[in-house]
Amino acid sequence: MSRVCIIEDDESLRRELINVLELDGYEPCVCTNFAQGAKEVLAAHPDAVILDLQLPGASGLAICRGIREESDVPILILTSSDAEFDEIMSMKLGADDYLTKLYRPAVLLAHVARLLQRAGDTNTSRIEFAGIALDVARGTVAFAGNESGLSRNETFILAALIRARGAIVSRQDLMCELWQTDEFVDDNTLTVNVNRLRRALESLGAPEDALKTHRGRGYSL
Repeated sequence: MSRVCIIEDDESLRRELINVLELDGYEPCVCTNFAQGAKEVLAAHPDAVILDLQLPGASGLAICRGIREESDVPILILTSSDAEFDEIMSMKLGADDYLTKLYRPAVLLAHVARLLQRAGDTNTSRIEFAGIALDVARGTVAFAGNESGLSRNETFILAALIRARGAIVSRQDLMCELWQTDEFVDDNTLTVNVNRLRRALESLGAPEDALKTHRGRGYSL
């Protein structure tokens, strides 16, 4: 189980982050002594860090720099600031990713999983929901003992749906996932990939409605 350290002063958002991470199988830990944020993170030995920039009595950028001076743990900046300066400075000081509030849980989990995968965390390589098991690293899906290979885009789509744990993932969020593959993806391409993924699941014996379409809203498992 991967440990994710949360440095966030908003109590309600902190609780939400804890719940979202726990539901996806992570072990969240919390840092509330912001003045000693970097030291607390290093002592906790997390696999990833979610860090707010605007903290009372402390600078999120300074915490980021302090962590990076001692550790290469993946750092995701989660902040209400969409200022270009903050994003550039975060990356210069060693942050690996930058996400603005308000976030969608499925998107946040996709960012965390990608950071862990890049860091070589094999615990997040295989994820499962509703009997559907996806090996993200290998790009394979299994159901009822049967296994099939998936394309890169199909893998990204299925990973987002599994991490949503039955919640609806909007087409916009899925498009964002596919854009991150550095290849152009239009709306029709998304539909084609979803249909291919649906056929792949059915070929393994999954129910016809395993991948559900919610007209005007998105998709879910």
